[in-house]
Amino acid sequence: MTEADLPMVMAIERTTFPLDAWSEGMMRGELADQPRSRHYVVALVDGVIVGYAGLAAAADQADVQTIAVLEAHQGSGIGGAMLTELLAEARRRGAREMFLEVRSDNPRARGVYEHFGFTEIGLRRRYYDDGTDAIMMRRNLDG
Repeated sequence: MTEADLPMVMAIERTTFPLDAWSEGMMRGELADQPRSRHYVVALVDGVIVGYAGLAAAADQADVQTIAVLEAHQGSGIGGAMLTELLAEARRRGAREMFLEVRSDNPRARGVYEHFGFTEIGLRRRYYDDGTDAIMMRRNLDG
């Protein structure tokens, strides 16, 4: 992902996360840390951005910062492909485990993460701006 991608990325962000979308400033801050501690990708279909994902990595830990796919393209494997890239990048950077938070009211996303080997490790109460809890998940990257 580059700054040139931000107009479409921010449109997807606001559509996908209407209650707790990141600001453009927050996203620019994430991109400013590439490649030092961040890795962001976009997914294209016929040359149009339909999704994006981001990773933060430090020492032996990595965190999925965000994953979003336009609703019309959900269920097509795009999210899984981006998650696969984040997992690969975390390994390239020497991470031994990856963490993420997912909304407790999003069973579809939880199912995707579980399919990729993430397990629930805790709960962050009222984590999201609308008061929804976040489920904390972890995946071991060794082996």
